[in-house]
Amino acid sequence: MSDGELTAKQEAFCLVYIETGNASEAYRRSYDVGAESKPETVWSEASRLLADPKVSARVQVLQDLAREIALVSVGSLTKELEAARSHAMKDPKGAAAAVSAILGKAKLHKLMDEEKAGAHVAVQVIIESKDAAIL
Repeated sequence: MSDGELTAKQEAFCLVYIETGNASEAYRRSYDVGAESKPETVWSEASRLLADPKVSARVQVLQDLAREIALVSVGSLTKELEAARSHAMKDPKGAAAAVSAILGKAKLHKLMDEEKAGAHVAVQVIIESKDAAIL
């Protein structure tokens, strides 16, 4: 291992930290932490790892990569859903598919969260008069 490389446990810590956002959980899952370990000790060791320049640099790289992947995915999925909506509106029986695509975009952009009770989102579908005949 060269000076710039992380140990296998440090790399595992970084990956779990990106996955969970919780340094203590990342430490518990990446290092041999017994059930008898005090939470304060776990937190202290996790904080020490995050303060290590090599570890914090790796976390930053992984965060940037995750952000890039998420943006590309949201953007590309939005384009695909829009293409599906446009295609569905050309079909005389495609209104339901178009609404599904619109709702898919709303969910993708977190405008809808079906798990939150009482949350309401109004999705307005505007159908041009030339397309109204298909309904």
